[in-house]
Amino acid sequence: MKILVCISHVPDTTSKINFIENNTKFDTNGVQFIIGPYDDYALARAVELKESLNATVTVINVGLAETEPTIRKALAIGADDAIRVNAAPTDSFFVASQIASQAKSGGYDLILMGRESIDYNSGAVHGIVAEMLGMPSVSPVMKLDFEGNTAKLAREIEGGKEYMEVNLPFVAGCQEPIAEWKIPNMRGIMSARTKPLKVVEPVEADGGVSLQKFELPPPKGAVKMVAPDNVQELVALLKNEAKVI
Repeated sequence: MKILVCISHVPDTTSKINFIENNTKFDTNGVQFIIGPYDDYALARAVELKESLNATVTVINVGLAETEPTIRKALAIGADDAIRVNAAPTDSFFVASQIASQAKSGGYDLILMGRESIDYNSGAVHGIVAEMLGMPSVSPVMKLDFEGNTAKLAREIEGGKEYMEVNLPFVAGCQEPIAEWKIPNMRGIMSARTKPLKVVEPVEADGGVSLQKFELPPPKGAVKMVAPDNVQELVALLKNEAKVI
């Protein structure tokens, strides 16, 4: 089985976010970047399947040279090789087009990725990739097991879980608790230095999306303390200031 895992290069959730150039560009100064947390779950499950099914795992990232430390971390976790599409990930359609192009030539049986990235949170890439490849797409997948070429999945739906079976090949957007995050050990870190990382140029793809500007959310207002027995004041504040009743 050949597994392709798509990873995003995103700011750590603890990073302070700022914008520059009249709020049209993200300021990367002082920001720590990580593998997207949902992509981490997808990668961890792929490595487990590699061990149990004698599969091979390739990771792919659409990004410029600064994403290579993130890719090397994925290799240290257990991926066999990696592909970096040498382009900035401008929008979901562009990213999906690059992944689909590489997937077509690679002949992968299973394509895993996070249900969404944590920077733009579009949750659209897995569906677009599947459409481009003519494959089923399932998301958000919480459980993934195999019986022969048949995958047994559980995914989250409103108010519960849905269980289904899907034949290979297919695309899955993953989330917890599909697997436990894996931390690279020293052996993995050392071996990642020599694992193949192929850099390819992007295919032409225009999703018709253009960035206008970024806006930070408004700062939080001051907290007003209300005595627990002063219900009248609390109701007045909720009605006249918070405007929630």
